[in-house]
Amino acid sequence: MAKTFATGLPIPQPHPKLPKNVMDMFSLKGKVACITGASSGIGGAVAEAFAQAGADIAVCYNSNDGLIQTAKELAETYKVKAVAYKCPMTDEQKVQDTIEQVLRDFGGKIDVFVANAGVPWTEGPLLEAQERGVASKEWERTLQTDFQGVYYCSKYVGSVFKKQGHGSLVITASMSGHVVNVPQLQTCYNAVKAGVIHMAKSLAVEWAGFARVNSISPGYIVTPISSFTVEATRQRWLELTPLGREGLPEELVGAYLYLASDASTYTTGTDIIVDGGYCCM
Repeated sequence: MAKTFATGLPIPQPHPKLPKNVMDMFSLKGKVACITGASSGIGGAVAEAFAQAGADIAVCYNSNDGLIQTAKELAETYKVKAVAYKCPMTDEQKVQDTIEQVLRDFGGKIDVFVANAGVPWTEGPLLEAQERGVASKEWERTLQTDFQGVYYCSKYVGSVFKKQGHGSLVITASMSGHVVNVPQLQTCYNAVKAGVIHMAKSLAVEWAGFARVNSISPGYIVTPISSFTVEATRQRWLELTPLGREGLPEELVGAYLYLASDASTYTTGTDIIVDGGYCCM
């Protein structure tokens, strides 16, 4: 019997019943996974990987209605259930309503939740943004999407996990939560990503009796979220990354699959950095 730090109440911690074959440990067959920010980039790659691994998937988007058709194609290709939901992560009521709708649509359970939706900070140094009169607006936009959105998802899916007695929450953080990467200057984004890493660690302790919580910190990945950068900035990225290139979204999905699957039943409160070596420099 272990005890939580928060309450001191005993929590039973039986060993899980794991498959004998290691490949079966990574299978998501029979599981329901919800992925936010799934219309492209990392979220899109994770959604397809989870479908390939056998999960039924609920995929969420903010404005790209093309995900509705993508979900149909994933369902047909991989013989799983896939449904798209329009849900702005900045709208707490909509987040709650969407999670409740996913429960109704997928048999009353969510086994895995990937809080992935996010936006970049594109306004450069904070004081320069202030001089242009955009600092407050952009700070609020980044904070609401990248931090509050994760909080809303965590709060409502956490209640689902507690009722079920199991679940895995995976939060997309960033290497920017570990280091101040350059040459782009993005204090707000860095602070927010550091915050969600610590949020994940804190929730891992709070939820130890019924769910696991982890985060993943990607480095520079070829996705639409980084399309605002100029070529000179990209070249500087490559100079500072030991592997000398940006990563592909598909190079992240192994980490997400690990944390979603029974291969990681003893992993909680950790952050997996996938950054081509940037943070070790």
